Amino acid sequence: MIGKIKFYPAIITAKCAYLGIKLLNKSSGTSFAGMVALKICPDFLKYCSKYVRKKIITITGTNGKSTTSGLIAHILETANQTVIHNLKGANMLTGVANVFALEAEPFKKFDYAVIESDEAYLTKLYDYMKSDYLVVTNLFRDQLDRYGELNTTAGFIKNAIDKNPDLKLILNADDPIVATFNRTKYAVYYGFENIEYDCTYEHKSNAPSEVFNCSCGEELKYSKQFFAQQGHYYCPKCGYKRPECNYPADVKIYDDYSIISVKNREITFEFKVHLSGLYNAYNALAAISFGFETGLNQEEIQKALDTYKAIFGRTEKRIINGNPAIIQLIKNPTGASEVLKTVDLKSNIVIAINDNYADGRDISWLWDSDFEQLKNAEKLVITSGTRANDMAVRLKYAGIPQEKIIVEPNIKKAIDKATMSGKTTILPSYTALLKLTKENK
Repeated sequence: MIGKIKFYPAIITAKCAYLGIKLLNKSSGTSFAGMVALKICPDFLKYCSKYVRKKIITITGTNGKSTTSGLIAHILETANQTVIHNLKGANMLTGVANVFALEAEPFKKFDYAVIESDEAYLTKLYDYMKSDYLVVTNLFRDQLDRYGELNTTAGFIKNAIDKNPDLKLILNADDPIVATFNRTKYAVYYGFENIEYDCTYEHKSNAPSEVFNCSCGEELKYSKQFFAQQGHYYCPKCGYKRPECNYPADVKIYDDYSIISVKNREITFEFKVHLSGLYNAYNALAAISFGFETGLNQEEIQKALDTYKAIFGRTEKRIINGNPAIIQLIKNPTGASEVLKTVDLKSNIVIAINDNYADGRDISWLWDSDFEQLKNAEKLVITSGTRANDMAVRLKYAGIPQEKIIVEPNIKKAIDKATMSGKTTILPSYTALLKLTKENK
């Protein structure tokens, strides 16, 4: 009862705090109001579910959470549903509390909540807020100082799943860890049967991929391996294999878009996705599968895909200093390597790497990422952020001529230097992304 009494004062104080930091231009405002709300009312999230009229959808995984959740939210909104969504990617408890503190109002309810959640915080979120659907994108090695080994991260998600008795799972069948999460729950699977490329960039990667063992101890083999551990796997010893998909798909990857053919109840539907790269095709397939699973039709989903605009560093397009720029978040070896495949080597390139807590203090992942993809860059490659010098050393060993590498630790100066002279590709870590977003509104 005491917690409930504190709920509305927490909302009011959080809204005032948010206005204050925006007026002072002190923060991007993705988590601060949530931090204030939780400080005043520690059980704040417990009382937020009442603002959702229909369903709560959570999305987790190493890569693709923000794009997948953004697509799902947009699909629902295009279908005339009201949605509350942490669209800027702040996915810890403070970020989730932030969006409810700022958008919740007396007598106002939303049809759906679409909540992106950090893998390690999902089980904590479910202590306060139960979910109707959980979409899991993938599990890759990511920030070892925060998450530990993949089995640790998988354990976090499994613990969260066990807390929701009625949870429905939408799982990536092509990921051998994600596919095992259906132990006690209703689950549907999505995945690619065939992948074809018709693009100008090299679609192969030199980044190392994980080696996975079956539960019987035998190393998994692949009949098809798409990237990292994603593909059609099987165990030669016990016969375990990739599960059959409820939403199997074929995809053709072009430079700036993909054509995905998805089968739903033996009928094939074709979708055009205006996002680059195979990794985004996976994100789109997850969102399409959710749309089908909740009863939406091909026309409704395609309308949303046609009008979706990438935001906050996930293939985000902007005009900076009068020239086009594309911003692609990088944060771990697999994600970075997939993004690096798609970089326009004729553009100026800025790589801004910080090592703050939200980025992960351990930057050894830079050496496992395929920066060799940039060795034929035609223009400047500027390294920036707190680890600008480390990034410059990595590029030297990737084969980029030293005369093309410029070190500029100040992110704003680096962006200005690049964008003054034409098209620019910006590859920031998470807090570097926050910094450039704040300074280039």
